[in-house]
Amino acid sequence: MPRIIAIDYGMKRTGIAVTDDLQIIATALDTVDTKVLFPFLEKYFAENTIQEIVVGLPMRMHGEVGQLEVEIQKFISTLQEKFPSIPIFRQDESFTSKMASQAIFHSGAKKKKRQEKGLIDRVSATIILQSYMENKF
Repeated sequence: MPRIIAIDYGMKRTGIAVTDDLQIIATALDTVDTKVLFPFLEKYFAENTIQEIVVGLPMRMHGEVGQLEVEIQKFISTLQEKFPSIPIFRQDESFTSKMASQAIFHSGAKKKKRQEKGLIDRVSATIILQSYMENKF
């Protein structure tokens, strides 16, 4: 069965998570420098069958989209051009960074590990994917 991939897009770094083949478990895959995100995705998509792409939707407290949304829309346009056969869905990513930080803290990770921004991005992408899967099924 093909996988679902989630992307927590950022200006500097992008967190990526993916499901297992049965689409039961969301797992952190990697944090990638956004400058090399497309080469990373091209390689990953060539090696794995991807059914859907989920991109985080940054929402503010009053239901407005966040400032990053303009850049995310550009990213999605390029993503659609490069991978036209893979549908793209959006998932609210409100508070995922805070939830990721709390999850990392409760995991018992040492302070230095908890402050690693790449880890927070990966865990945020995992939360986005898990939320998407819960809403989908």
